Amino acid sequence: MPTDKINKLVLAYSGGLDTSVILRWAKDRFACEIIAYCADVGQAEETEGLEEKALKTGASKLIIADLREEFARDFVFPMLRANAVYEGYYLLGTSIARPVIAKKQVEIARAEGADAVGHGATGKGNDQVRLEMTFARLAPDLKVIAPWRRSDWPFTGRPEMIAYANQQNIPVTATKEKPYSMDRNLVHISYEGGILEDPWREPYNDIFRLSVSPEDAPNTPEYVEIEYERGNPVAINGARLGPTQIIERANEIAGRHGIGRVDLVENRYVGIKSRGVYESPGATILMHGHRGVEQLTLDREVMHMRDSLVSRYAEMVYNGFWFAPEREALQALIDDSQKNVNGVTRLKLFKGSATIAGRKSPNSLYDMKMVSFDEAGGYQQADAEGLIRLAGVRLRALARANAKS
Repeated sequence: MPTDKINKLVLAYSGGLDTSVILRWAKDRFACEIIAYCADVGQAEETEGLEEKALKTGASKLIIADLREEFARDFVFPMLRANAVYEGYYLLGTSIARPVIAKKQVEIARAEGADAVGHGATGKGNDQVRLEMTFARLAPDLKVIAPWRRSDWPFTGRPEMIAYANQQNIPVTATKEKPYSMDRNLVHISYEGGILEDPWREPYNDIFRLSVSPEDAPNTPEYVEIEYERGNPVAINGARLGPTQIIERANEIAGRHGIGRVDLVENRYVGIKSRGVYESPGATILMHGHRGVEQLTLDREVMHMRDSLVSRYAEMVYNGFWFAPEREALQALIDDSQKNVNGVTRLKLFKGSATIAGRKSPNSLYDMKMVSFDEAGGYQQADAEGLIRLAGVRLRALARANAKS
């Protein structure tokens, strides 16, 4: 049995089943002061009533940190500038929230004189890595309490924890009938576990909070214009908004058209395949709009080089290496590519789809005269003959060699 001595613990606390049970268990196990810490990254009403619940469960106090603006500006926007998507579908809403949460947890631990930080991430998941890689980079001296990996943790699954919570009079919303987990922030809501662990089973429509079903979306398309400066969204339909507001507004608009739902079997960093259901309406249209402006403003070779690195960047975020030097170096390259990504994309939203209907930019590299089939426009078509001849040298050589064999 672990014999670690803890004087003061800062526990990442949501008020959900896992962290509520962990708070009570850790209070009994370590007999130390526990500060419950809740990061507000946009989970809305879920922070209401947390203080009373945390104190009754065993915390000495609850600290709620409003991280929404920092989260949007310093974490979500850099990721959007990279067009980061994991395994073709996942917009990394949960992944990108973990480093900002862990960063603030370290700051609170320093301010409160704590010698340990704790979390409720399962030993089978990605979040343990994301949180602890941040701890490793920012505060390697702090002890890390991860109950799910400990030999003295008495629970094997959620049904046992629900029973324990009921015995201890800890109010929780999870039930045996609907034991799936939900995680919400500005960017998205993720759903996993319980009934969703069967990849053949379609999720209930009533689990979704940010979007209507595409079948129930309006029968008339809606057009929305998103403006970008240096790759960051700054206005929707002409109204300039701050980072938090623009994500919230995008969620509202895209959500009513059923945009941004994803059902994915993904590859976790720990080597397990898992099924996650996500809804990211706002991030979906913000990324589509960003791509639209980039089509006009990015040099071909810069775009292709950046795109070749997007999957690697997404893996860094997904696997928890936001504060790693390789992500920071790649971010510098991406941000340099964004200095002329200024302009507006017009999107057409209709029953779950978002399509580009127009784009314009003061830094556009698009030349209508150059591309037109109706006029010469300063392009000498005969020059293409030399390009084609040189590009085909190796192919003709290959054909001659094959003909001899």
